[in-house]
Amino acid sequence: MKIQKIKEKLHLDKILLLFKKLLPSIGLILVLALGFGLGSLIPIFVNKNDHSSDSSTNSPTGDSASSYNTESGDSSASSTCSVLGINLHGFLSTYVVSASVNNYDSNSSSDITSSEDITSKIESANDDKNIKAIIIEVDSSGGSPVAGEEIARAVKDSKKPVVAFIREIGASASYWAISTAGKIFASKNSSVGSIGITQSYLSNEAKNKKDGYFYEQLSSGKYKDSGTPNKLLTADEKVLFMRDINIMFNNFTQAISENRNIPLDKVKSFSDGSTVLGDQAKSFGLIDEIGGLKEAQNYLETKIGEKPKMCW
Repeated sequence: MKIQKIKEKLHLDKILLLFKKLLPSIGLILVLALGFGLGSLIPIFVNKNDHSSDSSTNSPTGDSASSYNTESGDSSASSTCSVLGINLHGFLSTYVVSASVNNYDSNSSSDITSSEDITSKIESANDDKNIKAIIIEVDSSGGSPVAGEEIARAVKDSKKPVVAFIREIGASASYWAISTAGKIFASKNSSVGSIGITQSYLSNEAKNKKDGYFYEQLSSGKYKDSGTPNKLLTADEKVLFMRDINIMFNNFTQAISENRNIPLDKVKSFSDGSTVLGDQAKSFGLIDEIGGLKEAQNYLETKIGEKPKMCW
């Protein structure tokens, strides 16, 4: 029995010795396997952090700005940024449906910016000791008045300087959103303004009638199904809608008057729903200077006392 146990121990020792010799190779194989596995995930995070991607990404976290993407693409701690860039692109909404809700396709919302995302980034930037200012890049024809109002309030309440620049278009609710910025820049060819409210829609009533469909009204109140495209508006319903449209219009013009320090009568004189180009927008007082990102950065350099290091 003792001889048998000695043989078993020697056999086990040989196995352990062989395992020790092979351990570095096994470790290398595991590292390579993990590397390829993680490598397939890397593009997902890189694409979401790209400057031109959905603005719901790249939000500040904690007190360190090292998690942002700098202009050079280096996100190491030694590349700490001093100015946070925020994109206001596409349709402006109060929120964007999460991709995890009912298998919602997030790609369909890639051109939507939410006020809850932008206001969250502004608040986080204010809590980040490394961030000294904020730049908002606008390329949006508008959206929800409530979303515009929410962003405008967050910009106004920011403890750190906020400047904005308009690229192709900064109109309607997206212009409302940046109207409280300390400085607004736009190109001579940017479309700016479109101060107005619309709830226009396409009526299906005639087409439905032609196709043999008839609307059966089953509602508890006179106005409960007002605005459905499958029936014509009554005169009373139109009065109701125009009442609210005019109230929102007055709220809009009042906000622009206060935020841009323009007399209310003057604001209403050019608030016909149209956009104007850069030079005329400047003459109206809707923007401060002709320029873009470079001019916005130069302005901030004088405000924060150092050359801005951007992150998005």
